[in-house]
Amino acid sequence: MTYDVHFRYAQALDPSGLDSLAACLHAVQAAAKDCRNAGLPFESDPAVILLARHLGEVATALMPDRAALRGLCAEALADLARKPVLATLAARGVSHDDAAKRLFHAEARKALRRLADALHLSPADYDLRVCAGGPAVSGEVILHADHLYVQVALSGYGAGEILFRRVAGRQDYSGGSNHWAGIRELLHPDRLAARLAHELGLELPQVVEPRLVA
Repeated sequence: MTYDVHFRYAQALDPSGLDSLAACLHAVQAAAKDCRNAGLPFESDPAVILLARHLGEVATALMPDRAALRGLCAEALADLARKPVLATLAARGVSHDDAAKRLFHAEARKALRRLADALHLSPADYDLRVCAGGPAVSGEVILHADHLYVQVALSGYGAGEILFRRVAGRQDYSGGSNHWAGIRELLHPDRLAARLAHELGLELPQVVEPRLVA
C-alpha cells in the first residue's frame, strides 16, 4: 500500500528547526523514504530538494571556506597514505563492522598476492580464499600453495595476525608447526618471503639481475 504525508512539505517550507548537519541529513533521508513509500521519485520531489538545499546552507555556514575544506581533505588523504589500511584495521578491529570486514578481506587478498609474487609463485601455483566467519570475527584470508599455508586474521589467535606453516599439498589443512608474524610484516612482502623461506625450509629461486653489456 502506498501513502504520502504532508510533513516533509511543511518541514521543507519551514526548516528553521534544522540547525545541525545530523538533523538536516535525517530530514532529507526521512523525506526520501516518504517518497518511496508513496511510490514517487525522490530525485524530483520539491520537498526533498528544498531540504537538501537547506543541508548545503547549514554545511556552508559551518565551514564557508571551500578551499580550506579541500586542503583538509588532501591532508587527510596524505595521512591515511602513511598509515597502511591493514595496520589500521588490525589496531581498531573489524568486529560487528561489515564495511571494515570487507575492506580487511580485500586488502589482505592484495597483500597475499604481493607475498606470492615475492615468493615467485604464479597464480596457478596457489589458491587464495576467504573464510568469512561470523560477525564478531574478522574471518581468515588464506594463501594455500603446494608447500606453504599462510593465513591472515584479526581475531586474536596465536602470537600474531599471520599464521604460516609448511604443508604437503593443497589438500593438507594441518601441516607442520605453526609460525606467527605480525600484520605489519605483510606490508614488506620481500622480507616476509625471506623469513618464510628460512623458517619453513623453502627454496626461493635465484633471480638473476640483468647485466648491461658494453
